[in-house]
Amino acid sequence: MSATVRPTPAERHVDHLIVGAGFAGLCAAIRLQEDGEGDFLVVEKAGDVGGTWRDNTYPGAACDVPSQLYSFSFAPNPDWSMSFSPQPEIWAYLRRVARESGTLDRFVFDTRLEDATWDDASQRWRSRVRGPDGERTIVSTTLVVGAGGLSEPKLPAIEGIESFQGELFHSARWDHDVDLAGKRVAVIGTGASAIQIVPELQRTLEATGGHLDVYQRTAPWVIPRRDRRYPRWERAALRHVPGLRRLYRTAIYWGRETYVPAFTLQPKIAAPARRAALANIARGISDPELRAKVTPHYEIGCKRILISNTYYPALAADGVELVTDPIAKVTGDAVVTADGVERPVDVLVVATGFYTTELPITEHVTGRDGRTLAQVWRESGMAAYKGTTVPGFPNYFMLVGPNTGLGHSSMVFVIESQVEYLCGAVRAIRRGAYAAIEPRRDAHDAWNQDLQRRMRRTVWSTGGCSSWYLDEHGRNTTLWPRSTVTLRRRLARFDTDAYDLRAAVPTREDAHA
Repeated sequence: MSATVRPTPAERHVDHLIVGAGFAGLCAAIRLQEDGEGDFLVVEKAGDVGGTWRDNTYPGAACDVPSQLYSFSFAPNPDWSMSFSPQPEIWAYLRRVARESGTLDRFVFDTRLEDATWDDASQRWRSRVRGPDGERTIVSTTLVVGAGGLSEPKLPAIEGIESFQGELFHSARWDHDVDLAGKRVAVIGTGASAIQIVPELQRTLEATGGHLDVYQRTAPWVIPRRDRRYPRWERAALRHVPGLRRLYRTAIYWGRETYVPAFTLQPKIAAPARRAALANIARGISDPELRAKVTPHYEIGCKRILISNTYYPALAADGVELVTDPIAKVTGDAVVTADGVERPVDVLVVATGFYTTELPITEHVTGRDGRTLAQVWRESGMAAYKGTTVPGFPNYFMLVGPNTGLGHSSMVFVIESQVEYLCGAVRAIRRGAYAAIEPRRDAHDAWNQDLQRRMRRTVWSTGGCSSWYLDEHGRNTTLWPRSTVTLRRRLARFDTDAYDLRAAVPTREDAHA
């Protein structure tokens, strides 16, 4: 699905420019339109909507939050095939929602944001984009970035990896043209993507005489995946019985919220989950030495808790080796570990995550004082007011911004909450005839000081692990340290008293009116 790209002038004026067409950008477009704000443009660097669920097509890709909750509240889907839906279904869902929303005529695909600069004289964002028609400038009142924190793959800094002569790709850029049959395959990483990939690779390689090495730096906690296929009668009930979808969604939501106290107050509350994870190991692995390798030595929840019924049996299968010695280097045809062992490799799969605390999009956004957001955050650390707005960047809204991530529930819930805040801001701009709004520095600092104070007592800070939640200074700038109920309440109303509000500059036409 791609919108027709028509020839356009070198400069275009819109009220709102939205960057990204995943869950966040699509939600922003739909809700702005519902609010009467139809003058927007969505630019997307790829050729379709979908974001993470368009890009991650690796074998076994699926959601680890039940899909009844991992979908828009305003666009329920009664046709999920399973409680944890696979990637193709989620992508198809997003494409359908986009198609039925009536907003796709304002989406421009294969178009990348080159840079966006706040023009203080005109009190507008001037954004340079490059697409099929070449380069042009978009002038907008607001800039809404929905690029996401899991959009730019991160390659590991391993000596010699650039010299590898076999097939090499990141899990988020899976090369389906590579024939894996009978090959020696290595997977670097044991995070959320890897534990879905490994069982699929193990089955393929076992059937074709291949071999799989899995390189683990830190063992993850993996609890059972309580998945099931919806029978036809249940899908029919979800479609036709009034209130049933809402009942499912509400029950899943509150079930997920029960994790919050264990993360934020007392890790011992998570003892049942820990026991379930240890039982999962015991069921899947009989060898004591391998069991010891996969048993974590930190509090459950300190790193992301993963779900799988097949990961441990895959590691225990013939033709699979779990390697826990650190990788020293990669040669043209092998991975060499610190103990000097050299393991030949034909295909190298890198499942090492994304740039989450150093968001690449921030290199392309320049604020009121001429500095990029990346420069500002390198000095002060990644932070935003309510995870959404930043001092010095007027009329700028970041969806899935700093400290809005979750370790237990649906990011779609957060996205909808932030978009409601965005719509409230736009309504405030209209009511007050403001040209520019930006959060006051004292409000921004107080918000983030409270966040980091609360963060100090969470399992992410005290649990004895290092994770991608933490930045280079050891600060958790990724996760929200309270319940999602609290986050939604904080974002439900746009608080103009926390903002500097700048009146519109009268134009020449206004003066002669």
